[in-house]
Amino acid sequence: MPGATQRIVEAITTAIVERRLMPGTKLAEQKIADIFQVSRTLVRQALNQLSRDHLVTLEPARGAFVATPSIEEARQVFQVRLMLESAMLRQLCACITEPQIASLRAHLQQEREAVARVDVPGRTRLLADFHMVLARMLGNEVLADLLADLLSRSSLISLMYQSSHSAQHSQDDHVRLVDALEKRDARAAVRLMEQHIASVERNLRLDPKSPDLADVLRPLN
Repeated sequence: MPGATQRIVEAITTAIVERRLMPGTKLAEQKIADIFQVSRTLVRQALNQLSRDHLVTLEPARGAFVATPSIEEARQVFQVRLMLESAMLRQLCACITEPQIASLRAHLQQEREAVARVDVPGRTRLLADFHMVLARMLGNEVLADLLADLLSRSSLISLMYQSSHSAQHSQDDHVRLVDALEKRDARAAVRLMEQHIASVERNLRLDPKSPDLADVLRPLN
């Protein structure tokens, strides 16, 4: 039943992307099996796939947990995204069509509406999907798969390190990116994407300061 396994993988991935599953959450096999009305064997297959995708950690004798990415992994994920998406935009600027621009404008409208109604899961999914829409416009499924993996891991990282990057800021960045694509201005599009990804990374707390014990342990009164 590969379909059942894939349904579980997609459900857990979507919950992570939409920030409904927090890093470190225990994923109990029997509970998942009951939810999807499948055997624990199929659940185990799904968890193994998610482990290969770096979204789940499997611990002997303890079970499966939503992954907790390290600071170094977080930096590496954003570094790879920067390289991949910059090259993607250069190529897309040379071949994007008017119907594709219209499709991007429609996606931006969906983003805008989700941000306005404070639909946190919806806007989170749409803001991530924007990058996937760009990748699919090139017709390169390998690129789309790579980016999907990186975006899912980015969502986990943003949860883990308390991103302060606002949804409105991301939406504004996306509007400027589409404007540059419409003008076929590759240099501006790449610069905007670099600034966008750098801004998201900059707003992560990747340099936690060690607390001063005197401050932490000082009596309140």
